[in-house]
Amino acid sequence: MLRVLIALATAAVGLPAHGADGVQIGEPSAMRNLVPAGALEKQAAQQYGELKRKAAEKQALGPDDHPQVKRLRAIAARMIPFAGRFNPRAGQWKWEVNLIGSKQINAFCMPGGKIVFYTGLLDTLKLTDDEVAMVMGHEIAHALREHARERMAKAQMTQLGASLLGELVGGGRYTGAFQAGGSLLSLKFSRDDESEADVAGLDLAARAGFDPRAAVSLWQKMTAANSRAPLEFLSTHPAGQNRIKEIEKHLPEVMPLYLAARKANG
Repeated sequence: MLRVLIALATAAVGLPAHGADGVQIGEPSAMRNLVPAGALEKQAAQQYGELKRKAAEKQALGPDDHPQVKRLRAIAARMIPFAGRFNPRAGQWKWEVNLIGSKQINAFCMPGGKIVFYTGLLDTLKLTDDEVAMVMGHEIAHALREHARERMAKAQMTQLGASLLGELVGGGRYTGAFQAGGSLLSLKFSRDDESEADVAGLDLAARAGFDPRAAVSLWQKMTAANSRAPLEFLSTHPAGQNRIKEIEKHLPEVMPLYLAARKANG
């Protein structure tokens, strides 16, 4: 069903070309090329499948007809057609959106477009559709900008050393040497990665007709909830006034996209 919705949305809006409108982000780190994208996406799909299997065993995997599952997939279907702006490979990904019943206040998007939301995030923070879109856009942006691929390449560079890594890549044996293990589910991104995902996520959400100003209320809710009890989401996505200020700085770049999308959709 999600693929059908995405296909319909893509046909309706068309994939945007790179241009001067919206946010401008530099080229992704060349270091990510040390980790084969296909191998990483395959590993992510395996880990995602295992996560779903375990959730299903606990009867915690949201069924297709669950209202919140439908809601998440509808939001994703509006955003995914614009993903190619930040990564041409996104058109080849087999996107999935699932909901897992858990008190965790968390969400993520693995390489290859594998998205998970936990019910704790939706229920505890009482997120509006616009706020859900801000979370989803941020997580999708991590995948599009291949931050996990870059993090893993840097980790391998540290572990193996530049010369040995070069030999492995040159000999075509690096795919076998690279072991993601369970790290894709607990990977911590750098501050620069987080800022980049915030900005790219705003752009994606705005183009899909979601109000980017909701990013401010989202992080205000996150900060308030974290003051009551530590949030899982904030262990990998640090919050703070500086983050909100940075988001507000980019609002003038994305508000025209949002208003144009609203106008186009009547």
